[in-house]
Amino acid sequence: MQNRRCVVCGEAFRPRPQVPQQCYCAKAPCHRERRRRWQQAKRESDPDYRDNQGRAQQAWRGRHPEYWREYRRAHVQYEDRNRLQQRRRDERRRERRLAKMDVCTRDFPVPSGTYRLAPAAAGDLAKMDAWTVNITLLSNP
Repeated sequence: MQNRRCVVCGEAFRPRPQVPQQCYCAKAPCHRERRRRWQQAKRESDPDYRDNQGRAQQAWRGRHPEYWREYRRAHVQYEDRNRLQQRRRDERRRERRLAKMDVCTRDFPVPSGTYRLAPAAAGDLAKMDAWTVNITLLSNP
């Protein structure tokens, strides 16, 4: 049997004859990744498995209520890194332009009147029912 490349680490390995479709080498990190991928796919495709895993995690949290508090106390760098990542996520969220059906970004209401709506240049909004227009006041009541 000829050598293959591991899908995790990319190194060549000789697959076992008993497993002709083998895609992962024998290193521990590659096996962990294989099991992680299998478990993720199983959770996505099998609602019973997903429900059972959720109950097991909830039971574990019930038996270890102080785990994360103790972990953060013992690993200060984890907390600092988490704060930094959250700040970056918040900044990206603020920078991103959102397209919502019923959003109005003006701080004051548009007064009554007759307006002409003309299509504006295509914006960077990705909504089927959102329009970008120029509004021109034709007359006040």
